Amino acid sequence: MTVSKILKQIIDSKTTKNLVIGQIGLGSIAKLKEWVTLLAHQQEKLTLKIFADINEASLTLLTDKELSELLCPQGSVTLAAIEGCQRVIVNNGKLTIDFYLGPYLTQLQALPMVSDGFVDGWHINSDAEQTQITQPLFWQLAKLSKNDALLSLDEVLSAEQCQSLYSQAKQVGFLRFAGSVVENTQSRDDICFQERAAMRSQSQALQAPYPICSTASAAHVSQSIAIIGGGVASACLALSLAERGQHVTLFCEDHALAQAASGNKQGAIYPLLTPDNNTLSQYFQQAYLFSLQRLKSLAAQGHAIDFDLCGVVHTGHDERSRKRVAKIINGHSWQPSIAQAITAEQATNIAGVKVADGGIFYPMGGWVSPQDFTQAAFNQAKTISDATLKLNTQITDIHYKDGSWYLDSNTETFGPFKALVVANGKSITQFPQTQYLQATGFRGQVSHVPSRTKLSKLSSVLCAHGYMTPSNNALHCLGASYVKNAGNTDYCPNEQVENLHKIQHSYVGQDWVEDIDVSGHSARVGVRMVTRDHAPMMGPAPDLDSIMDLYQQHQLTPQSRNYWQNHNAPVHQGLYVLGGLGSRGLSSGPLAAEALAAQICGELMPISRDFVALLNPNRMWMRKLLKGKALEIAAEA
Repeated sequence: MTVSKILKQIIDSKTTKNLVIGQIGLGSIAKLKEWVTLLAHQQEKLTLKIFADINEASLTLLTDKELSELLCPQGSVTLAAIEGCQRVIVNNGKLTIDFYLGPYLTQLQALPMVSDGFVDGWHINSDAEQTQITQPLFWQLAKLSKNDALLSLDEVLSAEQCQSLYSQAKQVGFLRFAGSVVENTQSRDDICFQERAAMRSQSQALQAPYPICSTASAAHVSQSIAIIGGGVASACLALSLAERGQHVTLFCEDHALAQAASGNKQGAIYPLLTPDNNTLSQYFQQAYLFSLQRLKSLAAQGHAIDFDLCGVVHTGHDERSRKRVAKIINGHSWQPSIAQAITAEQATNIAGVKVADGGIFYPMGGWVSPQDFTQAAFNQAKTISDATLKLNTQITDIHYKDGSWYLDSNTETFGPFKALVVANGKSITQFPQTQYLQATGFRGQVSHVPSRTKLSKLSSVLCAHGYMTPSNNALHCLGASYVKNAGNTDYCPNEQVENLHKIQHSYVGQDWVEDIDVSGHSARVGVRMVTRDHAPMMGPAPDLDSIMDLYQQHQLTPQSRNYWQNHNAPVHQGLYVLGGLGSRGLSSGPLAAEALAAQICGELMPISRDFVALLNPNRMWMRKLLKGKALEIAAEA
């Protein structure tokens, strides 16, 4: 069957507004373009989930310029050959394409489970690696599928291949195949459906310490959702929710958006990598790619955003840091589009100024104006859904009543809201429900220096002991200071000089450094919230009072570890946290926001189950409880 006929058969039989199609193998460029073209013209929200190997054929397809331009205007889609999910959003969220790269079974098993099957149909392409299409794989497809999901096969497959695949599919309960109905509902194998339900329950049990909580009774039901905040993450969350048709109200205590930590003139955007490419490093790569797509997509849609993806040159500044940089770049086989090892000569050529050390080059990175990014994201949210901004509104208290959240300011009460997201940066711990969240405020002063003759040649972001950006509006940004629990955000002359010294220390003896002049006392101070493990916080707000009550009964024994492993950790119903973004919020925040929007709306998140655990606001305490260690909330905060 042709792609159009397969799609029509799935659409005609679907019972919900949200259509989800899974695909094994990328297929040809022509066929993928046909999928995208057909899906992009549908009126309702559609999702295409593509599972593909990382090989030469997939790399050629994923970097195809025509495909990139089809997915987004001006070819703004950026995909890389890394394992995991890379999300592309087309047509204001009407079409979402998730590319899952890596072994099929591994990627399917890593998906965080929603309550029921959600895939309406699967298509297996002829380029799918046949040795990977096994009975365990079909069980995973069945687990994720609705009971009446359709299965279609590429018409290029041989009759023998089709017969084998259909046989395996029937054994796990698939009833409907493209072009025919193999069995009717009266003769279906209910045992297979019971097995599917059991597999879903097992997957959900694995998530118990870090539960996934939706507020929607059904996917894509419009709800009234409140966000407290005003930075990049808040605005990106508003956009992600707007793309799902939600009614969003953003409460910001300042006179305009991006006046706190997101208020710097320029912010560097590049991934946080570790030598062993651990879970944190993997998350940052996927988040970084999503941020780049969000940024370029908003710019392509006409929003005014100052940015330059000129690359980032990362070097050491002393022997210890040089060893650390070398350990990172040599510790893993990074995809060239993510990170490349460079010599001092290459660093100099890229940066446009003399750099004496080699290090790491992030070719897709660069700088962006966080204020512009924030404003663009919220403006786009307003164009596609009911998104309201309430400025100069400081929320002093939040409370839950009769299944809804209410917000109090000094003058009035707002609500009811089905869901509430606390995403207000340095003030994220101000409410009783969030006061023990484990994030610490670090003051950061970013210095602004005029661009001069030699300094003006800087053509990439430099990162060493601090960072420095190419000029924008005749100014460079350098910094930033890092002061824990600072009492104010006033300009500090000492920190201004410290920022200069960091650059001087990083690039000793270089003549262009002499052009850096901080005597104008131009700077900006903000506070970024940092978690101990450097991962953002995203997910339901933990109910620490309930956790401590349970802890009195279940602690410091093998039985207690078993209890915490098998029971959902208590959370505040309908209350979520998005914060702790630290100094890499431009790279990590938009994907965390997209994942949270998906969770609130009852969709499958574009992150793995490991990432759900990594980002969960309750993770620090749960790690101790799962190991049977002592827990003291006050001491942990």
